[in-house]
Formats: sequence, structure tokens, C-alpha cells
Amino acid sequence: MTTFLDILLQGALLGGLYALFGAGLALIFGVMRLVNLAHGDFIILAAFLILAIGQGLGLDPFLSAGLALPVLFAFGYVLQVGLLNRVLGRDILPPLLTTFGLSIIVQNGLLETFSADNRRLAAPAIEAASIPLGGGMAVGVVPLMAFATAVLAILALNGLFFRTPVGRAFRAVSDDPVTAQLMGIDNRRIFGLAMAVAVVLAALAGLFFGLRANFDPSVGPARLIYAFEAVIIGGLGSFWGTLAGGMVLGIAQTAGASINPEWQILAGHVAFLAILAVRPRGLFPRAVD
Repeated sequence: MTTFLDILLQGALLGGLYALFGAGLALIFGVMRLVNLAHGDFIILAAFLILAIGQGLGLDPFLSAGLALPVLFAFGYVLQVGLLNRVLGRDILPPLLTTFGLSIIVQNGLLETFSADNRRLAAPAIEAASIPLGGGMAVGVVPLMAFATAVLAILALNGLFFRTPVGRAFRAVSDDPVTAQLMGIDNRRIFGLAMAVAVVLAALAGLFFGLRANFDPSVGPARLIYAFEAVIIGGLGSFWGTLAGGMVLGIAQTAGASINPEWQILAGHVAFLAILAVRPRGLFPRAVD
């Protein structure tokens, strides 16, 4: 029983990280129906930016992230307004190709700047710390912080989406962008704000991923796969569904690893396919056109 509870606990905490991977992806899809193939690379870009700021200024990763977030917010806004808005339309192929190209550019830019060496964000005070729960179980401080951040991010997204004027604009352009524009909403600006928030969420994911594991310029696409699976399991466009999807994925991977470490990744993919076979639109689908 203790082993089973430990699998659930550790899997749920890992799922919090996957929910952070997917939260920005869910937001972008929910607002503009854009599938951002560069999202995983933005996560790694953020991790490298936090690393560079920390090394340059002698700061710990959390303070470095505080300095990186405004930069990444501006990056997301300019990227959407200056480039991605130009390719959005009824045809899904141009934005897919554009974000695929962005993925390649980010990976090669990071490779040229930082080399192919593995890096990690160092926080010696907490990276190996844990909280004992009794019965041989313990909770790592960093995984617990990642899960708490995921919950807070989902709460903030729901508050932004459903209780603010910007959120009403997000919903309006999502439901009917043409009518929203006729009513005076600047779609280009709203899409830019959505991408800016999504990149900030990717930065939070990059922070906790960098604290938990080594990273290099090539690992972005794998993060994208986990983000997609969390979002699709939960239901496209559903923020709480993304958290649930991340937890399902994390628990499946942890259960697989408890049987055989080589099965960890496979178990997550099998769970993803099994849920889609039963619930093709995910666990908590949001109505989309």
C-alpha cells in the first residue's frame, strides 16, 4: 500500500511539471487555435536564459527567473505581433510551418550560443531537500514547488480568462474573431498578449525543469510531446484538464518506472493512447468550433 501511495504521490508531483509544460499550449490553442510546435523549445530557451542571467549576475535561479520573465513576456508579444499574426488564418498549415521553423531556429541558436553540453540550474539549498511524510515516504521540495506553481498558474489563468476584461477579449476572439474585431477589439494585440502569457508559463516550466533535470538545446521537442499529451488527455483548451492530464501522465510514468525503469516513458505514451481510445476529446473537453 505504501508503494502504491508513493507512486500516486510522486506521479502527481511529476504531473505538476507536465501541467506547466502544457498550460501555455492550452492557452494558445484556446485563444487562437494555434498549435505552437516551438513551445517545447521556448521552455528550453527560458531555462538557458535563466542560466545565463544567473551566471552573469551571480544570482540563484529564482531571482534570475524574476529578471527573465519580463524579457520573455516582451519576446512572446513581439513574436506574435511581428510574425505569427501574419500567418494566422483559416489554413492551419502556414502557422504550423512557421512555428516548426521557429523550433529549428531556437535549437540551432542555443546550440551556437551554449554548445551541446548538458546544463542544469543549481539551487543547492533545495534541489536535494525533501519533506518526510512517514511510512518511508518523502516529498521533494522542488517537485512540490513545481506542483504548487502549476496549481497557482492554473488558478491565475482561470482568473484572467473568466474574471478580467482581457479574459473577456480572449474569449471573444476565440469564439468569433471577426465579430470581436467589429466590436472594437484589436485581435492582433489580444493574440500578442496571449502569446506573451504563454511564453511566461513556458519560462516557469523551464525553471523547474532545469532544477530537476539536465537540459541541452536539443531536448525541446520531447518537452513539446509531454505538453501535447497533457493538454490532449485533459481536453483541448481546458486549463484544469491540463493539470489533470499532466497528473495522469506523471502517474503512468512513475508506475511504469516502478516496474522497470526502461518503461517509464513508454507507460506514459500507452496511458495517453488508452485514454484517447475511450475519450477521444480528452477528459474535460472545452467546446471548440
